[in-house]
Amino acid sequence: MAQLFLVGTPIGNLKDISIRALETLKSVDVIACEDTRHSLKLLNHYEIKKPLFACHKFNERESAEKIYALICEGKDVALITDAGMPAISDPGAIVVNALIEKGVQITTVPGATALTSAMALSGICQPIFTFIGFLPPKNKDREALLKPFENVRTSLVIYSSPYDVKKDIEYLYRLLGERKLHVIRELTKIHEEHIVTMLSQGFEGEAKGEYALIIESAEIIEQKPLASVEEQLKELIEKGEDKKSAIKKVAKANSLPKDEVYKIALKMD
Repeated sequence: MAQLFLVGTPIGNLKDISIRALETLKSVDVIACEDTRHSLKLLNHYEIKKPLFACHKFNERESAEKIYALICEGKDVALITDAGMPAISDPGAIVVNALIEKGVQITTVPGATALTSAMALSGICQPIFTFIGFLPPKNKDREALLKPFENVRTSLVIYSSPYDVKKDIEYLYRLLGERKLHVIRELTKIHEEHIVTMLSQGFEGEAKGEYALIIESAEIIEQKPLASVEEQLKELIEKGEDKKSAIKKVAKANSLPKDEVYKIALKMD
């Protein structure tokens, strides 16, 4: 039975492609590419000549129907993106989801990803990290996405273009505060660079190439233990609060019934 192959391609160095990936691309009947012009550089380098068609973020649903039709004709199809694994901050997820619903057989031919390469290069020992991908363009959407991680002990991995990297780092500092930052660019290429700095330092120099930003996790915030109900009541009353008001505030602050706090207040008299 014909099937869809999700094939990982190099993220920079053309040699970072697996033997299985090359064998798959040579064996399929058709290759769906994010950008046919970009993919031709890779395919020509390995002397792979196959019919190509574009499958990008603006035509994924139509591409899914086309791929399904080809598979129904008994043709194997490979899906590749410009770099890395399809559906990982690249087109592909909509295609995969649509074809799963149609019962199409899908398999992966793993390849390089900037995510795992950047994390390995960072040397961060903490085993937990969160992959964010590219930030939304609007600040309100960025805040909605990132706010839950403000005080969570997980490193954040963010992709950024040379056009956005400076403002992305500035925004991350405003929202998350001071954190250690790893700026990694041009992974696997001759100008690969790994800079360890702080969010407050921002980005210096001319931005070139594609970036993976790793923001290390927030430090644990030690909170003072909550004072006892008696101590809270005493503090409010000493500040001039009347007893009824103090009882109401302490009950609300501790999610306790007011009559329970009232009984505690009686014992203080």
